[in-house]
Amino acid sequence: MAKVMIVDDAAFMRMVIKDILTKNGHEVVAEASDGTESVEKYPDLKPDLVFMDVVMPTMEGTEALKKIMDMDPEAKVIMCSSIGQQSVVKEAIDIGAQDFIVKPFDADKVMEVVNRVV
Repeated sequence: MAKVMIVDDAAFMRMVIKDILTKNGHEVVAEASDGTESVEKYPDLKPDLVFMDVVMPTMEGTEALKKIMDMDPEAKVIMCSSIGQQSVVKEAIDIGAQDFIVKPFDADKVMEVVNRVV
């Protein structure tokens, strides 16, 4: 069971991801609605896994990913976005994301990626 922080500006998407994870035995320890909030919460929580949206207000997911990786080079982050452009995926992986899920996604795909990363 992993402790997970979900970062997405859409409350509905946070709820969907949380539902998938909790039904599969994982614990959601925090939610954040933008990159800034995730960077503030990460050091205190040190979650086993972070689900990070790419497109968000205040601070984009890739910028938050950089800051989290600077704080903790061992952080496990899965990026998710409706933008499946190769350049965005490559940038996230280059920064340090373990994987990238394109929305909309299904529960089986999410759990496949989570199990591989954790």
